[in-house]
Amino acid sequence: MDRNTELSEFLRSRRARLGPGDAGVHVSNDSPRRVPGLRREELAQLAGVSTDYYTRLEQGRHLNVSEAVLDAVARALQLNDTERAYLFELTRPRPRRTVRRRPPRAQRVRPGVHALLRTLDGVSPAFVLGRRGDVLASNRLARALIIDFEALPYHERNMARFMFLDEAARSLWPEWETVAAEMVASLRLEAGHHPEDPRLTELVGELTIKSPEFRTWWADHNVREKTHGVKLYHHPVVGDMTLAYENVIVPGDPDQALCIYTVEPGSPSEAALRLLASWTATPSADPYAPRSEGAPSDGSRSDARPSRGPSSDVSP
Repeated sequence: MDRNTELSEFLRSRRARLGPGDAGVHVSNDSPRRVPGLRREELAQLAGVSTDYYTRLEQGRHLNVSEAVLDAVARALQLNDTERAYLFELTRPRPRRTVRRRPPRAQRVRPGVHALLRTLDGVSPAFVLGRRGDVLASNRLARALIIDFEALPYHERNMARFMFLDEAARSLWPEWETVAAEMVASLRLEAGHHPEDPRLTELVGELTIKSPEFRTWWADHNVREKTHGVKLYHHPVVGDMTLAYENVIVPGDPDQALCIYTVEPGSPSEAALRLLASWTATPSADPYAPRSEGAPSDGSRSDARPSRGPSSDVSP
């Protein structure tokens, strides 16, 4: 991802969504508006900078900008905390590289985190998300709820790929459009943190080509940090469930997040989750053998598509 281009498009998209009334800008009826949202000169005035300065910033031609100016622009654009941090990330100077960049190291899930997944099995669906939304590890209950990621070829073990390229996802999440749009915003945020990640670029390119929804939402330049929330599920076997989730950063690797689902005690969702857990109580294999990003633990590669939902041979 080119940071200059991303900065330009991000600022334009934030300016376009902010109407004069939202920003307290007086609009003369004698001056017809030809652009959505605020004009550059109006935004520059709100931020206390010259129109020329802001224009160069919005065009990605002036990245050496002070924090005070960025703060002023962020306030003028009414950015939330995540958007503000993203703006600062896009304008942060990066050292020039004099040597060839090495590919990012494979992410590995520690044995202790695998043990935690084992502890949660039968109680809460839980999985570990890595860079790009890659599913690095999961317990049986999570795979029975969503899809058996362990049975997928390693390059397909990605939450965004499943969400946009597997038809089962659209029925699994009754509010699919909301959930999928949030996923796109999370990927956009990660692209700001890791603009030189070739696998992220490849993933975005594939989804842009194959999914019109992804292509539309990616062009919106929304960013979102997913820390907690509530999701609705419609499981083909146990029915509807309302699950709360918490994303906890794994100590030692800020690019890994442990996602844990919970239900309200005594609710129909708890009963449905218990039914789902009963079908996954007997593992057919050890699911907690540590696996690294980029290859199955046994070095093999399976092209078989996994089945969804609980069954007697659900791979744990």
